[in-house]
Amino acid sequence: MRTRILLFSIFSLTIFSSQAQDKPNIVIVFMDNFGWGEPGFNGGGITRGAPTPRMDKLADEGMRLTNFNVEVQCTPSRSAIMTGRYAIRSGNGTVPLGEGVYGLVQWEVTMAEMLSNNGYATGMFGKWHLGRTKGRFPTDQGFDEWYGVPNSTDESTYSSLEGFSQSGVPETYVMSSVKGEEPKKVRPYTLDYRPLIDRDLTDKAKEFMTKSVEENKPFFLYLPYTATHFPTMPHPDFKDKSGHGAWADLLMQIDSYLGELQDKVDELGVTDKTLFIFTADNGPEAVGYNSTNLTVETSMQGSAGPWRGTLFTGFEGGLRVPFVMKWPGKIKAGYSSDEIVHVMDLFPTIGAITKSDIPQDRIIDGIDMSDFFLGKTDKSGRDGFIVYMGNDIFGVKWKNWKLHFEEQDAWNSIKNTYTMPRVYNLYDDPQERNNVLFPHTWVPKAALPQLEEHIISLKENPPIPTGQSDPYEPK
Repeated sequence: MRTRILLFSIFSLTIFSSQAQDKPNIVIVFMDNFGWGEPGFNGGGITRGAPTPRMDKLADEGMRLTNFNVEVQCTPSRSAIMTGRYAIRSGNGTVPLGEGVYGLVQWEVTMAEMLSNNGYATGMFGKWHLGRTKGRFPTDQGFDEWYGVPNSTDESTYSSLEGFSQSGVPETYVMSSVKGEEPKKVRPYTLDYRPLIDRDLTDKAKEFMTKSVEENKPFFLYLPYTATHFPTMPHPDFKDKSGHGAWADLLMQIDSYLGELQDKVDELGVTDKTLFIFTADNGPEAVGYNSTNLTVETSMQGSAGPWRGTLFTGFEGGLRVPFVMKWPGKIKAGYSSDEIVHVMDLFPTIGAITKSDIPQDRIIDGIDMSDFFLGKTDKSGRDGFIVYMGNDIFGVKWKNWKLHFEEQDAWNSIKNTYTMPRVYNLYDDPQERNNVLFPHTWVPKAALPQLEEHIISLKENPPIPTGQSDPYEPK
């Protein structure tokens, strides 16, 4: 009898181990305000002051998307990648400016919850920006562990600014937590730690991967770095290393850390079992054209490459970000595509690849692109999407065309609203400056049905109100 029990236990463990190994590890490196034109593989690198050999190597070994799109603000993009839904649906269409409740309600199912329910170890290290109150932290939303900041990196400047200490606004802290426990304040997020934090995030990410492999568990690593968000302050190891200023130093730092992560995956012997994604939340920070930048030490002029616009605009420069996906033996190496993909497509795609349960009781706006990523088709299946800036519909993207109902040139500029949509051909006019509504009045007829469907879906399934408290149940 004991022999039978022992054999059964060994057999069960073998099956469990085999099933765990069948599930690919998922790594998502999510940069902050990192423009399309920064990496060498998109024409940046040395033209930005520093080569990016590890980014370029990743692109050579994986699939590069030149038309990968996001929301144009931090919080909406993070909501979209986590839920597979337009951020407007979850009540996270805008970056929060006040101190009230915001973020994801418990009803939402995040990518971390989806993968955790499928036996994954889930770790997040970095910027959350989807809630900073009880029940809204990463470890309340499917992550086993988290180290990072709940909000944005500009808050690291607060304590050094005149008047802040008398404002009554609470100081921002770096936090740490594990699932089932209240997050702990580790240290104030101040300017002395701002250049150091991404080093710590990288180290903790490597430790998490090591621990997961040792425990024979597939892992989901979500690494939303604080770079390249204002203030631009590279780690001391990289300060003045490029010889071309702080931005180039920071580019070298990002490239080096990305290389460390790839090397750790190789060292752990799980390269062929790991789906590795490198991308960003929105386009770059930059002051508007003809503006004067009076900031010296923390100046930022990110690059969107050939595209017009920055974050907080509806132009391609705000929407398109770098994207590389690597999975040896599964994803064709050195392949590039200009097919339209949106960040919210990662949720159902990763769900399909990992054979995880995708929620069926709500609208998922993302499209399962597993066949496209795995080379079974050369079409993504997406012709376009609705362009939001905050809670406002700025336009519609359809194939190589853009319709703009509203425009603003930069994050701090005046918004223009048009009585007739402006129409741009992105192949002919990547800067979106030449309105060709006439003679191309056929374009709105082809592009607008998706907007009509979207508006109807919002009426039938009303968005979660911003600041909605828990518990929440859709009506």
